[in-house]
Amino acid sequence: MDYTEANLGRIFILRLRQGEVLHEEIEKFAAQKQIKSALCFFLGGAEDQSKVVVGPKDGKAMPPQPMVTLLKGVHEGAGVGTIFTDEAGTPKLHMHASFGRNDNAVTGCVRMGVEVWQIGEVTILELTGDSARRVKNRTTGFELLETT
Repeated sequence: MDYTEANLGRIFILRLRQGEVLHEEIEKFAAQKQIKSALCFFLGGAEDQSKVVVGPKDGKAMPPQPMVTLLKGVHEGAGVGTIFTDEAGTPKLHMHASFGRNDNAVTGCVRMGVEVWQIGEVTILELTGDSARRVKNRTTGFELLETT
């Protein structure tokens, strides 16, 4: 295990609007506000046909091919994630969320395109004083967190 210590910085509360893409809006805002590290929370609705990464097709194949599911109908959603800058200094969101409709539930990563349906509430808790960043791993293709 590696780690870095951080302090709480600014706190932002965002209201996303109908049709906005969750990860795109959060990353754009983080870049505008020069957020390098943060915790991020989402609560709201997901539009029909939003895309959620629900796992790799084969856990042994590298780089892994993502399995993507389309939400069928509007779903309720709640998610938690982190923002850290990549090697170029660009803020990148890594958020997993659960989406539910009636007795159906889907959990996965929002990076393929979750569109907001009516309500998109996001709270960002900026972290300061840490050394964490995302560095692309050549084997997996993932941008992995490094803390040194």
